Order: sequence, then structure tokens, then C-alpha cells
Amino acid sequence: MKSQVIWLRVAYWAGAVADAYVAFKMLFPQPGGQPDFSGDWGFRYAMAFGAALMVGWTVLLIWADRKPLERRGILVITVIPVIVGLQLSKLVLHQAGLMPNPFPLTSLIVPGVLSLLFLGAYANSFRSRGTQT
Repeated sequence: MKSQVIWLRVAYWAGAVADAYVAFKMLFPQPGGQPDFSGDWGFRYAMAFGAALMVGWTVLLIWADRKPLERRGILVITVIPVIVGLQLSKLVLHQAGLMPNPFPLTSLIVPGVLSLLFLGAYANSFRSRGTQT
């Protein structure tokens, strides 16, 4: 059972760190790192709105780490609809001509690795006796 809990905790913290990083980048966009729309209030509002949700999900993943087995379902919810939904929204924006390159390499690798980690840790958590819920 110890191995299952360790994998769950690795997954929770990997997600929390990734979300916190993205929230920071959304609140403090760097020139050259992404388009500089700092003067556009709509963009700034959307970024702040998204950052608040990212911080909320960071806290949720840390909270799940406090009771890793009982709250393991959060990992599945993080993949579907969150990660899949974010990827699909990029595809829709690209199809509408509003996003030039929806899937740069890091935009595919990081969510893919996190999704595999989350789903693997979730599935692995059922291997130990007495944790089938």
C-alpha cells in the first residue's frame, strides 16, 4: 500500500506544481514568452480569471494529498474534463482561426505526461488489498 500512496502523492504534487507555475505565468506574463496583451483589459481579466482557477486547482490537489487514497478520484477529474477540455479548447480556437499554433511541443508533452501519471497512479492505487472503493 505504501507504493500506491507514494505514486498518488507524486501525482498530486506534480499537478500542484504545474498548476502553480501556470497560474504565476498567467498573472505575470513575460514579454517574449507569450503575446503581450497587457494593455487589453479583456485579456488581462481572462488571464486573472484563469489564474484564480489554476490556484484553486493547485489547492485542491494539495488537499487531495492529505488523504491520498480517499481522494484519488480527483486525479481522474483532473484529466477529464480539465486537461482534455483545455486541449480541446485550443483545438477549437485553432479551427476558428483565433490561435495560430495550438499544440507546440511543450503544450503536448506536459499535459500528456501529467495525464499518464495521474491515470497510472489512480489505477495503481487499487492494487493493494482493502482499498477497493
